[in-house]
Amino acid sequence: MNSFSDSGLDPRLLESIQEMGFHTPTPIQNEVIPKLLSSNRDLIALAQTGTGKTAAFGLPMVHRSLERSGKVTSTLVLCPTRELCVQITRDLTRFASHAPSVGIVAVYGGASMEGQVRALSKAAQIVVGTPGRVRDLIQRRRLKVDQITEVVLDEADEMLTMGFKEELDDILSNTPEEKQTLLFSATISSEVMRISKSYMHDPEQVSVAALNVASEQVEHLSYTVQASDRYELLKRLADLHPDIYGIVFCRTRQDCRDVAAKLIGDGYNADALHGDLSQAQRDEVMGRFRSGHLQLLVATDVAARGLDVKNLTHVINYHLPDDPEVYIHRSGRTGRAGKSGVSIAIVHTREGRRLRDIERKGGFQFTSMQAPGGEEVCRAQLLSLIDKMVNTKVDHKQIEPFLKDIFQTLKGLERDEIIMKFVSAEFNRFLEYYRNARDINPRSKKEQQDDRKKRSRNAEFKRVFINLGDREGMDPKRLITLINQGLRSGNVPIGKIE
Repeated sequence: MNSFSDSGLDPRLLESIQEMGFHTPTPIQNEVIPKLLSSNRDLIALAQTGTGKTAAFGLPMVHRSLERSGKVTSTLVLCPTRELCVQITRDLTRFASHAPSVGIVAVYGGASMEGQVRALSKAAQIVVGTPGRVRDLIQRRRLKVDQITEVVLDEADEMLTMGFKEELDDILSNTPEEKQTLLFSATISSEVMRISKSYMHDPEQVSVAALNVASEQVEHLSYTVQASDRYELLKRLADLHPDIYGIVFCRTRQDCRDVAAKLIGDGYNADALHGDLSQAQRDEVMGRFRSGHLQLLVATDVAARGLDVKNLTHVINYHLPDDPEVYIHRSGRTGRAGKSGVSIAIVHTREGRRLRDIERKGGFQFTSMQAPGGEEVCRAQLLSLIDKMVNTKVDHKQIEPFLKDIFQTLKGLERDEIIMKFVSAEFNRFLEYYRNARDINPRSKKEQQDDRKKRSRNAEFKRVFINLGDREGMDPKRLITLINQGLRSGNVPIGKIE
């Protein structure tokens, strides 16, 4: 299938996807669409998020709905989170934009059930939902699944990791025995295999890439610092990349809250996404992040599951996950749709083995980086500022009334002086903050040994002087002064003191 026009899809669908800018199928679409259009065989598709799998199962799904008569619910799509549910529904609705007869309804928790029930009662050939809400609607007899012919389990590994095993079993056991089941997953865990054996019949398996291998579009960098310097490094990385748009992954909800609060307090466009937020708060945060009003989203793995945000430049692992596969899944959120991305691991000095485990699992190597210093960060910020200034469009009509006063104020200043003053006015905050920025890179073994020797020598030096002061009755303030002078000189011959 070289193009969508070769696929055999309904012309109304071809018209829609052409308007959406789809021309060449992605690998997963190229593999899956022809199979679903020509066969009712169960299918397991292994693909990372962001590979175009929604269109891979969604286009044949809408195509089949057009071929059927009646308004009963025939297709059920299950996914792990509200965000993914809304996104899939939005995509399917766009696919069906020239086929308004196809009813598509989203059902998920955290929203009014009454409104969803009304939508189901009108026309819901395709229902997209989260496991908890779908099971609830089935139990209340508001969602009828006795005529289901297709079930899609999207992000199956995520649904099981999030604890939806019982809900999935209940839902699938209520659907007809004779149906087509499609399972999409980034990884094949033992629980995913259990689901496939229990509810699928001789499934065909397709994979668009090696399992558990990181995307080639992602650059993997590691920064090693002391645990107490993680946040300082995070700030420097954000400052080093002024146009950063990324997710910062933390281990716990409390870590997530703390890091986000610090970033906000320090003036960064950031916020937190974690399990303690209400659905309304979660929607508000995600709305600001998707629209670009937030540059950094600080999240836990559970809270970020199912999120699909386009054009992320960075994924930052503030804490490394325990499971290497989780790192690979995190990193796969950037570097999508042919674009490059960067995945950063912030590690402390005792996490080398964990990095090597991730490298073996993902089939790549981290590039070890030095924590950026003040001069490097300031240079990046300055060049970004100048670049924005050069590319700023001038609205002559808007500024014309002010030019006379501006020119009068700047009268007598040379061009170079004006530029330096402008840059200083915009840039002094960074210059001041990074003026005496310390080196947060871990010291070498030799440097650490030298430090220990120096501390030992200084301790001996203080002990001898204190003994001398006690013996001679020396004034304590005078003694402290002498000690400090000796420590600063670094060459006091301690061994010769009588």
